[in-house]
Amino acid sequence: MAKKQAWVHSSHPRWPSYLFFLIVALSVFSLVAILIYKVDNFASQTKTIVGHNLEPTPWHLFEPKNFTDESRHIRAYKIIQCSYLTCPYAAADGGAQPSELEKRRGLVSSRTPPKCPTFFKFIYRDLEPWFNTRISMDQITQAKEHAAFRIVIVEGKLFVDLYYACVQSRMMFTLWGILQLLKKYPGMVPDVDIMFDCMDKPSIERNRFGNGSLPVPLFRYCTTEAHLDIPFPDWSFWGWSEVNIKPWDEQFKEIKQGSRTQTWAKKIKRAYWKGNPDVQSPIRTELMRCNDSSLWGTEIIRQNWTEEAKAGYERSKLSNQCKHRYKIYAEGYAWSVSLKYILSCGSLPLIISPQYEDFFSRALIPKLNYWPVSSIDVCRSIKFAVDWGNSNPYQAQAIGKRAQQLMQSMSMDQVYHYMFHLISEYAKLQDFKPVPPPSAQQVCEESMLCFADEKQKELLKKSAVTSVSTTPPCTLTRSPNPNFFTAWAEKTQKIIDEVKDMENRTNAAIT
Repeated sequence: MAKKQAWVHSSHPRWPSYLFFLIVALSVFSLVAILIYKVDNFASQTKTIVGHNLEPTPWHLFEPKNFTDESRHIRAYKIIQCSYLTCPYAAADGGAQPSELEKRRGLVSSRTPPKCPTFFKFIYRDLEPWFNTRISMDQITQAKEHAAFRIVIVEGKLFVDLYYACVQSRMMFTLWGILQLLKKYPGMVPDVDIMFDCMDKPSIERNRFGNGSLPVPLFRYCTTEAHLDIPFPDWSFWGWSEVNIKPWDEQFKEIKQGSRTQTWAKKIKRAYWKGNPDVQSPIRTELMRCNDSSLWGTEIIRQNWTEEAKAGYERSKLSNQCKHRYKIYAEGYAWSVSLKYILSCGSLPLIISPQYEDFFSRALIPKLNYWPVSSIDVCRSIKFAVDWGNSNPYQAQAIGKRAQQLMQSMSMDQVYHYMFHLISEYAKLQDFKPVPPPSAQQVCEESMLCFADEKQKELLKKSAVTSVSTTPPCTLTRSPNPNFFTAWAEKTQKIIDEVKDMENRTNAAIT
């Protein structure tokens, strides 16, 4: 019997114990490998606010974003962490309780708000195409053809559906600004559904919509008389990391301080422009031909951002560019963020026949806070402005001062007031209840900071709203008579024509 048992044991030898652990290890390794593959695959399909897995906008191509500075696995982890895991925990840890929101709401509504500036009335003109028809979900869907991303606000939370990448960090800083609005006025910003294009040129043409055809609503940074795009404060109000521009309140303070380093009498009696002419801008191309201080009274400088970056932007500080009596504004590929910095200098702004409007440029009045320069024979028109200013120094100085005062009044509080009223009036026109689409992601401060690089983080934190507003937004007056906008445009054009007539008579006398 013992022999038989021994034979049985010998015919079925025991496996070495290490084989069991090897199989377990291989199984775990396989599961981990499958998990990593699945995570990588999921991450490779996730679109992000910084441009992962997003193509440039087809209507304004630019160099695709490169994310090769980190390993594939680290990038995948970051995408998953920032896109899906950050906001739920942030909301759970830091969300305000309903009772607290009610207290804040009561605090805000208990204060008497100031009256909004007159140019806020242009909100009604921008939204006028939808006053009678209202805005349907079908129109929102049609606007997707022109949009880089979609913003949906529901119960104070921000959701974003991503379609195309935006150049540089425009999307990040635009969304950050909206988050700050929600933080500043908790419980007050209505639910809303917005299609947004982050590139330069307007795209919704007025003449395309007629004979019963309904326009599609699209938000962007600028518009023109010939377009229906709805202008919204641009990203640079919260900072511009690529060219080292600080958040607006801080940047304006520095520019104003720089403008005081010289009295008007000691400022250089020439017109100054520094920028990038290589942006498909006919006006800037023409302006480069005016760089002759003795002939045209100008100083035109080509900006090389690559060299400026290498030099730490020391030669491009905006606060150091207020030494001239006259500052030229020339539109770029479309409108340019440089307008607000030029107006801030206290120099006499020379604005060359602008085609585009951003939200605050409607406050500009020729001969009151800027001097109009003709796009026809630009050099001669600039020379006339310089000669006029040097012959009328007190008037020129007063115009420059009023331009600076305009921009001082354009504080970040005022920017948030405009955002609040534009979104609120727009939301009133929507005939549906906004709901985030299934592909949308929630965005919060923590997820933005999670994606941001060190420079971006610095600017985002500097521009963050630190407390809930104790006063409500300014009071928006009721919609004005349509004749208001016609009269405004006619008054502006009349002054421009008067200046042009002065210029023509002077030139005729010289010749």
